[in-house]
Amino acid sequence: MIENPDNPPVFKQLKDLRGLLNAAGPRKRLAVAVAQDEFSLDAIYKAFSLGVVDPVLIGDEDQILQLARDKNYNFYGASVVDVPDPEKAVELAVRMVHDGRADILMKGKVPTPVLLKGVLNRDWGLRTGRLLSHFSLFEVDTYHKLIGVTDVAMNIAPDLTDKIAIVNNAVDYMHKLGVACPKVAVLGAVEMVNENMQATLDAALLSKMNQRDQIRGCLIDGPLAFDNAVSAESALHKGIRSEVAGDTDILLMPDIEVGNVLYKSLVWFAKARVASLVLGASAPIVLTSRSDSEQSKLDSILMAALA
Repeated sequence: MIENPDNPPVFKQLKDLRGLLNAAGPRKRLAVAVAQDEFSLDAIYKAFSLGVVDPVLIGDEDQILQLARDKNYNFYGASVVDVPDPEKAVELAVRMVHDGRADILMKGKVPTPVLLKGVLNRDWGLRTGRLLSHFSLFEVDTYHKLIGVTDVAMNIAPDLTDKIAIVNNAVDYMHKLGVACPKVAVLGAVEMVNENMQATLDAALLSKMNQRDQIRGCLIDGPLAFDNAVSAESALHKGIRSEVAGDTDILLMPDIEVGNVLYKSLVWFAKARVASLVLGASAPIVLTSRSDSEQSKLDSILMAALA
């Protein structure tokens, strides 16, 4: 395995998502924008009870406290800040992270565009100059290790420049998980370069850029179809010689539609366990949907605490 001296792993490689709890480290301060969200409060309280985060619950105080009472949650020691207006609640949450008064931003009962508008504010947002991208970490019973999937929720039709940024975001995070040289499979519908299929052209360019050290800290191969990206046997049958095939750490999606379908297929058909973050900002962002399970939301908070 190639070591990456510029960004060494912080600890031994995780084998499953349960390892996130032990890897989280000291308590982090979690700023929750519009926290009167019963679908997230369960996970937040669990993370609080486990000693992972100290939440700052920003939103309609009456609604937040009523939800806590209804669930018999004792947030003693946590902060509740009364900001009923959702946009102002987002602003306060983002400003807290921007100013270093919180370590993690989490979306509550607020539309994603409203949250991202605050994140991208030029004066008090969380811009770094890097592209924001969504990264999911899956634990699938039929695969031999954790596998990342990106991007399934942020970038609709990424071009080559976007894909470079998406890869770099994902690789940086995998280094934090203890993967010294993540293997990146650039997905396409076929394994051969086809001039009529842009995804295969991008894949070939990304692979060559990686070989020439223009993209570092990882090993990239593509185009690869999904089957040979995750199955060495499939790659062997097709005569594909690749260090990535069958041992992939990161699956790079050609576009958001493919990514979204794969994400939901893994969750609903394969019953995979998943945690997700938005990367590329100056702090990790937990951005979950109502359909995500409580466990997925909790794992996403733990994942952010590690980031």
